[in-house]
Amino acid sequence: MLDANKAREELKDILETREYQIYHNNTKGLMEALWEKAKQWIAEQLLKLFPSFESASSASGPILIAIIIVVIILLTMAALFMMPTISRNKMLRNKKPLQSKKEINWSYQRHLIEAKKQEDLTEYTLSTRHLFLALLLYFHEKNWLEARIWKTNWDYYEELRKVNQQWAVQFYDLAAFFDEVTYGERKVQKDECLQFQTEVRKMLGEHEQTLERLGEST
Repeated sequence: MLDANKAREELKDILETREYQIYHNNTKGLMEALWEKAKQWIAEQLLKLFPSFESASSASGPILIAIIIVVIILLTMAALFMMPTISRNKMLRNKKPLQSKKEINWSYQRHLIEAKKQEDLTEYTLSTRHLFLALLLYFHEKNWLEARIWKTNWDYYEELRKVNQQWAVQFYDLAAFFDEVTYGERKVQKDECLQFQTEVRKMLGEHEQTLERLGEST
């Protein structure tokens, strides 16, 4: 008990020393100065955005604090919103969909047949893989992109974008799901596989109809 009282008295003496008070006041003064500068800068930016804002010096602390909190929340939400897109882009840039010469030598029709076979065996992940490769090799056969083992889905997206922006966007979405399934830990469920199949066959059908219309017009 005596030791505790002695320690308390010593701590009190330290806090009351001139050196500590000078350090405390200097630190407090520095923080206050930085806060004032921060408020001044924010107020000046608000003045640029909103000319009706009275002046940088007249901005009240509570208003600026509220604005800072709102900005932080918005930036956090934007970062969280962008993270999946950044992750997708990174995966599309690094992963290569074609893993062997066998896969690239198959026609897109053969990949469709294999996709149906794997679906009947309830191997939905493999079925999804062959569906995507069917779409990729269909584009290759139409000379809209050039399939190579060393290329990534981002390479194919960039090539397809030069041909048709809408097709490239659709391909991007399917490629993102394909990469997530192939290189992630996601297991494809039956309804996801059927939805993916619908999207792939829809793209194939739309492209064939486009080609037929172009053929009729020439």
